[in-house]
Amino acid sequence: MVRRVPSKQRNAVVLRERDRDALKRLGLLLACGLVIACGFVYAGGQHFAALRLGYQTEKLRSVRVELTEEQHRLLLEREAAASPLRLERAARKLGMQPLQAAQIDPLKGFVNNSTNKALQSSERSSESQSGSTRVSAPAGTKAQLNRKTPK
Repeated sequence: MVRRVPSKQRNAVVLRERDRDALKRLGLLLACGLVIACGFVYAGGQHFAALRLGYQTEKLRSVRVELTEEQHRLLLEREAAASPLRLERAARKLGMQPLQAAQIDPLKGFVNNSTNKALQSSERSSESQSGSTRVSAPAGTKAQLNRKTPK
């Protein structure tokens, strides 16, 4: 066997020199590790938030589709309720009757006797309130012109 260290050397006196920059390097290494670890935690949080928002988006899309279908159904229902046949049946239930030929006056337009009386009474009340002369429009129209009498 070969002896590598001679026995006459004094190793006890040899002191190792301290590396003063080692603590700085370890601190820098620790700080970089913490920054990288925080980055991974942040990226993980963003990933799970994106997944959660994706699920919420899918739920909202399905709700939108359901609401669109319901809107379409309600529009069809409204159209069916406003159909002329259904309106005619509802009017008959209320006691209304279709217009008869005797109610139409071709010279004065599409006005029956009770409507004509109501128009005349409203004309009288408006004349007494405004103090102006009313000139009636051509027969068959409801439009009337307000004109003051010339002085």
